[in-house]
Amino acid sequence: MPGLGVRTPINKPLATTRYLTQSSEIPRKVAASRLTINHFFTIVDEMGKREYLGEFELTVMLALLRVGEDAYGVPIGREIEASSGREVGIASVYAALERLEKKRFVTSRRGEPTPERGGRAKRYFHATPLGLRQVRKTQETLVRLWQGLPQLEGGQS
Repeated sequence: MPGLGVRTPINKPLATTRYLTQSSEIPRKVAASRLTINHFFTIVDEMGKREYLGEFELTVMLALLRVGEDAYGVPIGREIEASSGREVGIASVYAALERLEKKRFVTSRRGEPTPERGGRAKRYFHATPLGLRQVRKTQETLVRLWQGLPQLEGGQS
């Protein structure tokens, strides 16, 4: 389809920056700003490096800590289900563990292959000191936000 493809920025201030497609058929102006396009890409790159815990990531971290040593996806998922009363897909648990590992909040190691698993090895997860600090920081933030909200006092909804 003409006009679709990889966009190449022209390195000028955004007020005059145009994006040209590979076919160079559809130039578009971008909103005015004094930032250069390089700033924009830096900001987008930094946004992808979330150093905080999302809700489900926090839930996975807490379940991992409850399971303790030799924590892997299935018991972590079971702990979440038992504690929260909601069903959890094992794939979503492993996806969260992958994100947590990329953020260096957890580490993993492979166990020995077992015949019950068709010769595959389990992957065991462990919280890092950085991950523990982030859980504490998240807890402190939530407690501060929670305090003084009359809507949440008294346990009634």
